Amino acid sequence: MGHKADAVRALFAAYLANDRQTVDDMLTEDFRFTSPYDDAIDKTTYFARCWRGSDWIARHDLERICVDGDVAFVTYRCVAKDGKSFRNTEVIVFAGDRISRIDVYFGATYRDGAFVRARGDEA
Repeated sequence: MGHKADAVRALFAAYLANDRQTVDDMLTEDFRFTSPYDDAIDKTTYFARCWRGSDWIARHDLERICVDGDVAFVTYRCVAKDGKSFRNTEVIVFAGDRISRIDVYFGATYRDGAFVRARGDEA
């Protein structure tokens, strides 16, 4: 379990350091990424669409990393420098020592500690 949990920590550290090469090296050539905005996009599309500089992020608080075989589940809170924060869960699938798939599930968003209602939510 330790090896995959360490790889998850390294992935988030590389992202925060804006170290695209390390992230690229961690991903398989047939890598796929899915989020509420992306449906199993490939590695090239992931970097073109989803990668941006991390200078807006103050920190990632990795709250839970659970490993089950070749799959790691990580729940984290991302804190932006502007006071906005959000909590997501990612399902990270490994193929050997590299990551072959990431599925992201978005959580709630907060600004300066107050809940921010998602667009389109009607209560």
